[in-house]
Amino acid sequence: MADIQSTQQPVPPAAAPRRVVPAMLFELAHRYERHFSAISLAGGYAFDSYSFGRVDHASTHIVFVAYLLVAGVAIATSHRLEARPPERQPSERTRTILTSITQFALGCLLSGFCVFYLRSASLWASWPYLIILASIFIGNEFFKRYTTRFTLSMMLYFFALFSYLILLVPVLIAMIGGIPFLISGIATLAVFWLYIDVLSWLGRERLTAVRPYIYAGVLVIYALVNVFYFFKILPPLPLALSDAGIYHYAKRNGAVYTVTEETQPWTTELFHIPPVVHIAAGDKLYLYAAVFAPGNIKTTVVHHWEWFDGNARKWVPQSQVPIRIRGGRDTGYRGYSIKSKVKPGDWRVNITTEDGRPLGRIRFAVAIGAPEQPLVQKTLN
Repeated sequence: MADIQSTQQPVPPAAAPRRVVPAMLFELAHRYERHFSAISLAGGYAFDSYSFGRVDHASTHIVFVAYLLVAGVAIATSHRLEARPPERQPSERTRTILTSITQFALGCLLSGFCVFYLRSASLWASWPYLIILASIFIGNEFFKRYTTRFTLSMMLYFFALFSYLILLVPVLIAMIGGIPFLISGIATLAVFWLYIDVLSWLGRERLTAVRPYIYAGVLVIYALVNVFYFFKILPPLPLALSDAGIYHYAKRNGAVYTVTEETQPWTTELFHIPPVVHIAAGDKLYLYAAVFAPGNIKTTVVHHWEWFDGNARKWVPQSQVPIRIRGGRDTGYRGYSIKSKVKPGDWRVNITTEDGRPLGRIRFAVAIGAPEQPLVQKTLN
């Protein structure tokens, strides 16, 4: 019997699945690297705004140190790979990954500091730091060359390290003021100098080419932060104004405070309009404020009452009331000041440290007459 020949053709082996999706993702990441860097910084701020608690909690400092380590290792690794000969340069994929890690860690650090600065003072006092943060986003968008990005990353790392030690040192030594700030600056310079030595060991020739730019940037940042601090522009971290308000009456009752306030229109709070307080001639007003301070810190805050003189077009000091506070309470150490002989017109109370560093400001207007809305009593815990 003749053999029957099969007409079926052999089935070719299945082709290995192509890794199209990961390649496309890395291509997009590389193409839009600057935009992803800005998104990383914004994402870090959003995460930190939600997650950070008290400045004297160990968990807060564990997170900050972790971010500093991640950013430092990523910058050092990038520097080591870029210092190789041309034939052994890192791939674009590796560069994109390391750049994203660096920028995300720096974004988390800087946004974390911004969270605490915003807690520590009103926008009118914190604007210099916000300008610096905006400059970081601009730098990520327009500095394109990797060597320039390396220089920029080093300057940002120095700024992040300085900002962290400004936050840490007062907590460690239970003191605020010029001495902790100077200690923070010296410690930052020492740690950064050691880090530069490590980078020099990883790639001396490449670091030598950009070292003058790094040092120039570091000196400018160090000088600016000192100017901001000693001209009392930056708020006095780690203090923070937790609550403040103007009331017709305030009194401490055991562990709580009882206050009487005038009901304001709903638009007052929604649009941040200064409230109008109606009083009879000779009535007093009470400024209640709660200021947070870490555990063992004891210091003095001052309520500066000022009235706006419409004829002279300037704010005129009326009284200054010092209040001694101590740290450790989650919602802040509470107290109030009393103002008698209140004149009608625009008022504000600046809440500052003893040496005049701003914590916050309460603005309101005073009118002579019966309140338009009923007075209500409430309890402040």
